[in-house]
Amino acid sequence: MKQTRTPKGFLHKHSLSLTALAVVALLIALYYWSNPSTHLGSFFGNAIADWTGVLVTVLMTKHLYERGSAESKKANGKSPSAVLELLREHSLTLFLLITGVAWIVAFKAMDPNSKWGQVVGNIVSEWTQILGLVLMTKRLIETGSKEGH
Repeated sequence: MKQTRTPKGFLHKHSLSLTALAVVALLIALYYWSNPSTHLGSFFGNAIADWTGVLVTVLMTKHLYERGSAESKKANGKSPSAVLELLREHSLTLFLLITGVAWIVAFKAMDPNSKWGQVVGNIVSEWTQILGLVLMTKRLIETGSKEGH
């Protein structure tokens, strides 16, 4: 009997990013109603930054490219202009830099000890980690990984 492949729907094709988004939304709601001075409230605040990093990693490495980084999507073809090609080759780093600066500006305007100031400070840290990972994977390898064999 011949099996026919059924086309996968939107929810199936994007289940990882949608689930990560749902986790971020849930954590934001839980943190909103929690006391950040408690262990549970503090956990929710930290988890927002961590899961936002997961969401960004899933979405941006799927859609953006960083030449030489094993963490980004693979490029296909070349852009018609040298400037567009340069922007495409570094779109993941540029996205992280631009949004990272926006998070820094937001954090600078906040009280770092306030409820949401702590979360935004953690997001700045998360962005730095993601950018560092993208840049490090351009040149460095790890034995035992798929890139380092």
